[in-house]
Amino acid sequence: MESIEAVQSSVDMIWMMMGAILVFFMHAGFAMVETGFTRSKNTVNILMKNLLTVSIGSVLYFIVGFAFMFGPSTFGLIGTEGFALLGREDIGFFVFQAVFAATCATIISGAVAERMKLSSYLLLVIAMTGFIYPVVGHWVWGGGWLTELGFIDFAGSSVVHLTGAVGALVAAWMIGPRLGKYSGKTVHVIPGHSIPLGALGVFILWLGWFGFNGGSTLAADSKLVPLVIANTLLAGSAAVLSTALHTKLRYKQIDGSLTLNGALSGLVGITAGCANVSLLGAITIGLIAGVIMTESIRFFDVKLKIDDPVGAISVHGIGGIWGTLAVGLFDTTNGALYGGGFSIVGIQLIGIAAIVVWTALTVGGSLYVIRLFTSLRVSKEEEKMGLDYAEHGTNAYEMHDVLRGAPSRSDDFASRLTQLGKSVQVR
Repeated sequence: MESIEAVQSSVDMIWMMMGAILVFFMHAGFAMVETGFTRSKNTVNILMKNLLTVSIGSVLYFIVGFAFMFGPSTFGLIGTEGFALLGREDIGFFVFQAVFAATCATIISGAVAERMKLSSYLLLVIAMTGFIYPVVGHWVWGGGWLTELGFIDFAGSSVVHLTGAVGALVAAWMIGPRLGKYSGKTVHVIPGHSIPLGALGVFILWLGWFGFNGGSTLAADSKLVPLVIANTLLAGSAAVLSTALHTKLRYKQIDGSLTLNGALSGLVGITAGCANVSLLGAITIGLIAGVIMTESIRFFDVKLKIDDPVGAISVHGIGGIWGTLAVGLFDTTNGALYGGGFSIVGIQLIGIAAIVVWTALTVGGSLYVIRLFTSLRVSKEEEKMGLDYAEHGTNAYEMHDVLRGAPSRSDDFASRLTQLGKSVQVR
């Protein structure tokens, strides 16, 4: 009997580690989506933000974040023990949760792309992964007050996605739109430079989502894991179809970027209830997610004039709210559509409100403090030049072969290295 239990424990751990690896790979997806949906002159900056986010987030979550999230609860608000994993032996569980923390923070990256100063962004990442996100996680997954209330979020529609999206909304609002985005009542489209990169990112994220949701079972459960992964597949697919159809009817064409985001909105929408709803329920959740995401992007862009280059606020925020509420409707045990009344919906609303208020206040406060010491965004000249050259001294793409006869730039990073090498050459 002991040997069977040992084998089962090993299999469960392998499954959770596979999930962690897939979630980690999602950062490649975020990097590609953000890169493709923005201009080429900011590519290196976006790649560095994503790389540094997962690196800072992992280390900081190890030092303090995991303890705040999963340590013994104080008044149901925050954990207080286990800093740097002292006294903890569940290293595998820490790894799985660490990649989630970095995922939450990187949602902000796309919404503030092309104009936020890298140093200011990284300071916000520190606040998000070290404190803001872990507190939300403790409330829901760490035995906090929302857990006691009966709040349901299986894999993170609200804990991860809504938290990140609210942070993105506050940051985008405080920093302001990109230069040239708005002039009076006119909204100017600033197209991304590579839809193929954006599409690659979406497929990578979709793949990673099977680990995101499936790994959240924390065990290789032969009944639960297939249901979770099937729901994830169907919700994402349904959202693609509804987004494509909705844009065709509304704009007379199937919009490529919106349809790509449709897949992500369906995946965000099913994340909270992927273990609680039926296959038909997952399809319904996805169908609705695609439509509300499309309308939400238009609302934030045109009505509120919140400049979000990649649609992160709508995909992760509105999609996260819908997915969290959908549990109260489609939960096959106690959902309102299954005769359970609207009590779960009420509890879900309380949780959503608490997460929105907490995140808005703490992110806003963090950015206010950061702004006391440094600016949140780059200068107009740097923004026009592009953050690649302004903040990193290089460009993502070499255009000399395309623009024949174009003079080389003697002040770029590669040229400076070449000149440095010539100055120390031994004869």
